[in-house]
Amino acid sequence: MRVSCLSVSDQMGGSEVALVGMISAVRRLRPDWTFQVVLPGDGPLGRRLQDIGAVTSVVGMPAPLARLGEWGAVSDGWSAGAQLALGLRLCETAAALPGYESRLRHAISVFQPDLIHTNGFKAHVLGARLKGRRQALVWHLHEYVSRRRVSRWLLRRYMTRCDGVIANSESVAANARSSFLSMSPLHVVTNSIDLDVFHPNGARLDLDALSGLPPAPSDVVRVGLIATFGRWKGHDLFLDAIQRAASSRPIRGYVIGGPVYDTLNSQYTRSDLQAMIAARQLDNHVGLTGFVEAAPAMRSLDIVVHASTEPEPFGLVIAEAMACSRAVITTGDGGAAELVERGHDALIAPAGDRATLAEAIATLAGSPALRASMGERARLAAVSRFAPEKMAADVVRVFESTGLEPAFARSA
Repeated sequence: MRVSCLSVSDQMGGSEVALVGMISAVRRLRPDWTFQVVLPGDGPLGRRLQDIGAVTSVVGMPAPLARLGEWGAVSDGWSAGAQLALGLRLCETAAALPGYESRLRHAISVFQPDLIHTNGFKAHVLGARLKGRRQALVWHLHEYVSRRRVSRWLLRRYMTRCDGVIANSESVAANARSSFLSMSPLHVVTNSIDLDVFHPNGARLDLDALSGLPPAPSDVVRVGLIATFGRWKGHDLFLDAIQRAASSRPIRGYVIGGPVYDTLNSQYTRSDLQAMIAARQLDNHVGLTGFVEAAPAMRSLDIVVHASTEPEPFGLVIAEAMACSRAVITTGDGGAAELVERGHDALIAPAGDRATLAEAIATLAGSPALRASMGERARLAAVSRFAPEKMAADVVRVFESTGLEPAFARSA
């Protein structure tokens, strides 16, 4: 089978990491399958894909489409002003779309895929518009759609062109079912983790040097938030919790990650976070490392915090930290609730609850034995829940059930 994947980003966000893992695992199970990934730019995702044997094609995404997003309208409660601004951006995007679609169509036709797989709402719509008569289309949902009015309307409009939908959690699947008037076959396929890379043993990083902080005392407990700079990732909550917990424990915090997307008003800048750290007088207690290799960073931490203020569609960082035997604190909302067993392999601090998050950090910081035992249980759970072989088998079943034969049948 020949599969073309459309990605809306060339960076390494959660859905892009999941895409790399999916292609790598499926190619081990079906070595005769060939994957092409069409990218909007020449970012790090392309290099990762080439390393695993995927063909990459770069078709530059027009700036208006790259910047287009609904987060600003959602966060502003869909006010009249936010709707007007979004409408103007949609008009600007419409003018740039025909030429972009023509270039995409050419890149895909050269590869001659049997199936088109799409990652991201923009890619879902583009895939539906570009799908040929003898091609199947599978949307891979990594996000909730219910609050995104424009995306929800567009996906409903193009649903009949879709042969199957993959959701990365039961939570995302339930949200999709409630959002669409009709639904193609929907399959829940949990993201996988490379359990050889995300492992308790291996290289570690000097997070202090990376952050520009002085070396920490030997008794310091290192607590990290590993996330993109998305505004819903809970950076302010993390900083507030570190401020509270550090008053009673020797703690140092690290914000690991950076901005990855072009959509307007969707993420913090580095200077935003530096100002937030300074306002809390945490300059010597919290460092910004930028993007670093995830597994060594996790092994360098004692505690990994997931503090998203919105329900997490999946929570890849949670799964990766568990595989590294780290003590994890998560909100337990959305797809994240499906990854952990409360109090057994993770602690729960409800979204937005600064006091409970600070208390959970202080509890783990004060008990090396609890961190160790929870980390051991987390590793066992990760091996059971996030094996690449299981995910690959599930994806192959979806692709084969919606591939050439159904496409030919519909075009006959």
